[in-house]
Amino acid sequence: MSKAAFTARVFAVYLFILGPVLVVAPNVLLSLFGIPATAEVWIRVVGVIVFMLGVYCWVAAKHELRPFLEASVYTRFGVFIALTAFAVLELGSPMLALFGVIDLLGGIWTYLALKADAQSGHPALTIPGMSES
Repeated sequence: MSKAAFTARVFAVYLFILGPVLVVAPNVLLSLFGIPATAEVWIRVVGVIVFMLGVYCWVAAKHELRPFLEASVYTRFGVFIALTAFAVLELGSPMLALFGVIDLLGGIWTYLALKADAQSGHPALTIPGMSES
């Protein structure tokens, strides 16, 4: 397994834990982060989506799907920007930014792993423009 695929697998495990918690006991998690409890169904819907994203990450890692791994770098950076903006604009708890930071750090880890895999000549994970030529 490539280094980049490993990062996706770790992120999938995180999503496999976070998703069901949001579905089954969202207010427990929200209270841990100082976010007000909710009775709205949307937090549970988000939990289902988070879990399904975990499935995509797991399958991408299993099959060394470089385009997905590359896209995850950009999308996780986007999640960081969005959640931080929500916190700054006071649309949600400042703790939302923490979840964004987790995504950002995961995206950076995947980026660095993709670069390392490309430099080591991993056949499925070479990145255009990063070769030693």
